[in-house]
Amino acid sequence: MSKQLAIDVLTLFPEMVEGYFGCSMLGRAKQNGLLDIRVHNIRDWATDKHKITDDRPFGGGAGMVLKPEPVVDAIESLKKENSRVVYLSPDGNPLNRSIAERFAEESHLILLSGHYEGIDQRILDGWIDEEISIGDYVLTNGTLPAAVLVDCLARFVPGVLGEPSSNQDAFTHQLLGAPQYTRPADFRGMKVPEVLLNGNHAEIDKWRNNEQSKKTRERRPDLLSSD
Repeated sequence: MSKQLAIDVLTLFPEMVEGYFGCSMLGRAKQNGLLDIRVHNIRDWATDKHKITDDRPFGGGAGMVLKPEPVVDAIESLKKENSRVVYLSPDGNPLNRSIAERFAEESHLILLSGHYEGIDQRILDGWIDEEISIGDYVLTNGTLPAAVLVDCLARFVPGVLGEPSSNQDAFTHQLLGAPQYTRPADFRGMKVPEVLLNGNHAEIDKWRNNEQSKKTRERRPDLLSSD
């Protein structure tokens, strides 16, 4: 039996992703017992009657900062001996295939979605194992980045996705994806490359590898020079 990966998402906006985690590949993985994804509202750990989770930053400045009390209480109530706590932040390490594969091997992930101007530094210092960014831009909060991370890593959880498909993904072996075609073979005069129709899998693999290298050289030469 395949190992189940448990994922707890902490956010101020659970409604943004609850439906998403029940759809398509992720929904099937949950039904098949491969993923156990749970979304929690950080406000549930706020102890005042107004459920306040943020406050003004010491030293002044724009925006608000997530308070340590509810966030730390949430993490500690969910954390197990084998948990890894990840904070979604523009300051984090850029998400890539190798990070996703590494996370897919974990037993339990706690994903903290930031908001406002960020979180109290003491949370980072005492309770966060790793910071991850999904790109060099800023969103209104980290809930969608958490969903992106879950979707990305789920592809590498055994049983969620067929092995041949994941091996052909973009960024496999540091290359972009090869062009894909389906029926009809001739659409408005635009024909599918003949090599894909001849049934010679060695030639097809060679063509795809060449196309991947060509596209990567044209669009992302940095990937080829990253070794």
